[in-house]
Amino acid sequence: MNSSVGVDNSKKGLFVQVGILAIAGIISRIIGLLYGSPLAAIIGDEGNGYYAAAYAVYTIVLLVSSYSIPSAMSKIISGKLAVKEYRNAHRIFRCALIYVAVVGGVGSLVLFFAAPVFVTGRSATVLKFFAPTIFLFGFLGVLRGYFQAHRTMIPTSLSQLIEQIFNAIVSIGGALILTRIAGDEDPVKRAVYGAIGSAVGTGSGVLVALIFMFLVYRYNRPRVKESLEKDTHEDMANGEIIRMIFLIVTPFILSTCIYNLSTFLNSTLFSRILFHYKAIDESMIAYQYGIFARKAMVITNLPIAMASAAAAAMIPEVSTTYARGDVEQAGVTVSRVTRVILMISIPCAVGLFALARPVMMILFPQKRSLDEAAFLLMLLAITVVFYSLSTVTNAVLQGIGKVNAPVLNAALALILQSGVLSFLLIYTDLGYVALCIVTILYSLVMCILNNIVMKRNLPIVNDFKKTYLFPSIASIVMGAAAFGIYKLFEFVFGLFMGSPYFINLFSTLISVFFAAFIYFAVLIKSGGASEEDIKRFPKGNSIVSLLKKIHLL
Repeated sequence: MNSSVGVDNSKKGLFVQVGILAIAGIISRIIGLLYGSPLAAIIGDEGNGYYAAAYAVYTIVLLVSSYSIPSAMSKIISGKLAVKEYRNAHRIFRCALIYVAVVGGVGSLVLFFAAPVFVTGRSATVLKFFAPTIFLFGFLGVLRGYFQAHRTMIPTSLSQLIEQIFNAIVSIGGALILTRIAGDEDPVKRAVYGAIGSAVGTGSGVLVALIFMFLVYRYNRPRVKESLEKDTHEDMANGEIIRMIFLIVTPFILSTCIYNLSTFLNSTLFSRILFHYKAIDESMIAYQYGIFARKAMVITNLPIAMASAAAAAMIPEVSTTYARGDVEQAGVTVSRVTRVILMISIPCAVGLFALARPVMMILFPQKRSLDEAAFLLMLLAITVVFYSLSTVTNAVLQGIGKVNAPVLNAALALILQSGVLSFLLIYTDLGYVALCIVTILYSLVMCILNNIVMKRNLPIVNDFKKTYLFPSIASIVMGAAAFGIYKLFEFVFGLFMGSPYFINLFSTLISVFFAAFIYFAVLIKSGGASEEDIKRFPKGNSIVSLLKKIHLL
């Protein structure tokens, strides 16, 4: 009996830790979204384009060299800690530091010297300033994985927040200083210098986070020494450890690489095809890509992160029930998770579509590209639903042991997306609209393929009305109401307020506030959501309590 309670408590503790990491991830996304607005005002859409193109390549090199290290280290070290091989766990930690020093060093050199091969023109200059960050991130990744293996996500979560905060401060400060040095006479030079300032900010955030994690490790060093001295297990050879690290890291690299190749390929195809086939000026290419990647896409990423966090606490239940052989219950859990995700993602998508321009004006109020950015956000709004679902289905497939299926599906979606994008860019004049079309296509194909595999392995039955119809109806009503309320208050505030920005800000906030209540009212009254469903939302108990106070529940 006591053993059972211990297991339950351990499981609850793990769920809490996962929740902390998910919340930190959402806060980091919010910080990233908020600092993107003043940064865009400083470096402009062209500077954003150079930064986004360089960042897409940096991300891929980072994935290959260092990004998969935390998950891999957590898996290897936790396995040794589980059997109390503390000394071997620590030897693995030390060998991992050597591994990332070598691999990260090579990655940094490749990124610096081969920058013109990866990206065209001025983006290559920006890319070179990302090179040192590749080397630093490896050490940060090993330290994060080390603490995750010890089942404490707090150091990792805090380091993520510190990284993003310093990234924001230095990116804005660096962009401001360098654009002033560049002056106003040459807009292209100003854009490139601004993008370099932002790249330096990314590296500064990683450096400060690394220092923080090292200090946390030093603080815990006496306790680590204590456990090492008590360990009597035989030491593993360094060669064996390096081989183990390589064998476990490689699948992580392969899967995460394929998942993230989409952005890199989109950026590469977009810039090279428009430059070489359509003879479009490099500044215009950067301008268009900056609007797509650093404005419209950045905004859609936030609700996707929220939906992913909501699923994070529920997915372990799928793994546990499936491992026990209770396939029916695992299917029921997946159906429940799907319903909750759609109850969050559908209204977010409709809300972004209905209020695309007001939301864009709050976050990125630059007049020159405001209408273009709002239009792209309207197009991309539907991807919130598709990416939220594909994130959940990825996790479910991994949880039931079908780890290769999402990777294969992502590869197939990637091939299709690249072919369609190449065709659209060569044979049409859609430009950045083509990027939106293939982003929708990629997320939809991932959803369909993952669902096919998932339904082959789990008996999933979704109630069509409660899962799809009622949330969609409630969202459409909400979206129409939000747009109407926004227009009403925009007119009212316009009578006595002079600033268009503040008229828009207050009108948007009020319309979102009323829209949330309208959505829940329609959803609940139509029978689309019960109290138990809403409790599964992030802060679900608080939402239920509020809905009861206003007599909606």
